[in-house]
Amino acid sequence: MSQQLETFYYDNRTTRNFLLATVLWGLIGLLVGLTIALQLVFPALNADTSWLTFGRLRALHTNGAIFAFAGNAIFTGVYYSLQRLLKTRMASDLLSKIHFWGWQLVIVSAVITLPLGYTSTKEYAELEWPIDILITLVWVVFGVNMIWTILKRRERHLYVAIWFYIATFVTVAVLHIFNNLAIPVNFLKSYSVYAGVQDALVQWWYGHNAVAFFLTTPFLGLMYYFMPRAAERPVYSYRLSIIHFWALIFIYIWAGPHHLLYTALPDWAQSLGTVFSIMLIAPSWGGMINGLLTLRGAWDRVRDSAVLKFFVVGVSAYGMATFEGPLLSTKWLNGIAHYTDWIPAHVHVGTLGWNGFMTFGMIYWLIPRMWKNGAYSEKMANWHFWLGTTGLIFWALPMYVAGFTQSLMWKEFSPEGTLVYGNFLETVTQIIPMYALRAFGGTLYISGIVVMIFNIFKTAVKGDLIANEEAQAPALVPHSKHSGEHWHRWIERKPVQMVIWSTVVIAIGGIIEIVPTLMVKSNIPTISTVKPYTPLELEGRDLYMREACNACHSQMIRPFASEVLRYDPVDKLPSQGGEYVYDHPFLWGSKRTGPDLHREGGKYPNSWHYNHMWDPTSMSPGSIMPRYPWMFSADGRDATLDTAFTAKKMKVLQDLGVPYTDDEIAHADRLRYAQASLIAADLNADPTIKVDPNEEIVALIAYLQRLGTDIKKAPKEELEALMK
Repeated sequence: MSQQLETFYYDNRTTRNFLLATVLWGLIGLLVGLTIALQLVFPALNADTSWLTFGRLRALHTNGAIFAFAGNAIFTGVYYSLQRLLKTRMASDLLSKIHFWGWQLVIVSAVITLPLGYTSTKEYAELEWPIDILITLVWVVFGVNMIWTILKRRERHLYVAIWFYIATFVTVAVLHIFNNLAIPVNFLKSYSVYAGVQDALVQWWYGHNAVAFFLTTPFLGLMYYFMPRAAERPVYSYRLSIIHFWALIFIYIWAGPHHLLYTALPDWAQSLGTVFSIMLIAPSWGGMINGLLTLRGAWDRVRDSAVLKFFVVGVSAYGMATFEGPLLSTKWLNGIAHYTDWIPAHVHVGTLGWNGFMTFGMIYWLIPRMWKNGAYSEKMANWHFWLGTTGLIFWALPMYVAGFTQSLMWKEFSPEGTLVYGNFLETVTQIIPMYALRAFGGTLYISGIVVMIFNIFKTAVKGDLIANEEAQAPALVPHSKHSGEHWHRWIERKPVQMVIWSTVVIAIGGIIEIVPTLMVKSNIPTISTVKPYTPLELEGRDLYMREACNACHSQMIRPFASEVLRYDPVDKLPSQGGEYVYDHPFLWGSKRTGPDLHREGGKYPNSWHYNHMWDPTSMSPGSIMPRYPWMFSADGRDATLDTAFTAKKMKVLQDLGVPYTDDEIAHADRLRYAQASLIAADLNADPTIKVDPNEEIVALIAYLQRLGTDIKKAPKEELEALMK
């Protein structure tokens, strides 16, 4: 007896909104990326303007590419596919609207705050605490709407794409909350509750898995939905999709420490990250193979279909990135690649190739199905494909060459045992032509997006949006497990249990790696001479963070002969975990466009730093570093250091375990001014310099001159014990 069909309507308006936001923010985010790429070729493009500098714009670019472009693309695909896979409208139109506008508010908040220098400096998590709370609330709205829709579905089993959506929601929530735990100082300033090595581990547990569970798992869900429909073929293997899903979400969460190889992170944590990173090849390539083999029997159509071409290159880029990533997690290769431009090349094969091309293919598939008479231009879509592909090649290949060049030059010794390229700047000027080629590739890639925007515009003008798409399906009736039914089918019809088990699976790795590092004190040996920053140095450190100096400079000397000889030729001390115990947050960096700064203290006189920040080329001819004139009270500018919250900052850090005394906090301003006066007096001894103790540049110099000096005061026997 056939069941009576129920009539309902899919919501295409929310999907349309997210689609248009994807395109808009994608263009803006990538234009910012092109700007900072050009700044490395033409430093004058920093324009001596604080909110246009490379450091501040880089954070805007990464957040724009990840959360604005990829984020809106995820929601576009989820809102369209979820309704059709479950044969029901989204549970709440109101929650859909709140989600859309709330997410756009998050992005606008980032666009305003990051260029103004309000940042936590954490990679892919730079937004300050009020925006973090907003992200949490909007994410909960999305999750509630999604799970509520799953519970009111008309389709019994949850298709594989939905498994990945669930894992994305659960894991991103856990990662976001734990990485962004902080104590506020004021409305737009906070300090991470973690310090030094612990903060680094938590950050890269988040950072790596933000890539895993925001840029990978949801896009795999989109792959499993859109590729079969575009190819008009079923998914190649249901069993492979099961193995792919559970193995991926279990293994991925362990891999974060491979970003911290050869650092002060305990060796056992580094080894765990390496082992699980190598294991990731299997589930990652299982997903890639499942995607590509779904096209079996449809390869003759790839030549003529722009949608399928985007999908094929996108999935291939996923395969390349997920093969290269585990290789880069091995110590022998990581020692070569880390801190070089090889890493941005690797990352952008994933973001531009995997995320970008999957998004473009999805958009071109959706357009004619959401607009009446919406026959988009196949020719223009193909133009977009070739512009994007060529742009990706011109972006990535020069950066691989730049990365190899940097590493070889950094490590090259003469027969006498000295560094051939002792001046770090020589390794920078050598790769500027590669930076120019990258910018050209980015221009081509963006040109393709412009073609797509015109294509979408012509489609929207030609046809009307099908805002409420009529559909019919029978109501869901109770059902029990049948003999011979695949065991996983039973799990699929239990969405709440799937949420719970997904949480358990992803929690195991995080708990085993992070809890011992946070709780076991012996993991981070202390150093008796390491003391908290003075009030002036603390303010200088915050200025360093405001300008995002960690985007170009690391603070981690690895135990390589080439690094200790370059950065600490006298004492030859690699960085030790105990040196960072008062660093909230850590500032180890992930890229060296400029030299490492961890032993900067005392290396140059105060006047050198003053002139270098005013005009880098005056001290380092050929430098591509921006100027920072807004930190100097000159030419009518007021660069007075804001000390209104100095004592409050120290009190927050005291609450986090930094041993400031109540007396030091009470007399913070007097202590700050006394140290600033000494530095200003030394600077003013130079007839070409005139500086006031209250200028920002004085605080920054104080911080730079403190870096790496505490350990050198330690007793010889303590240093010897640390170096064993």
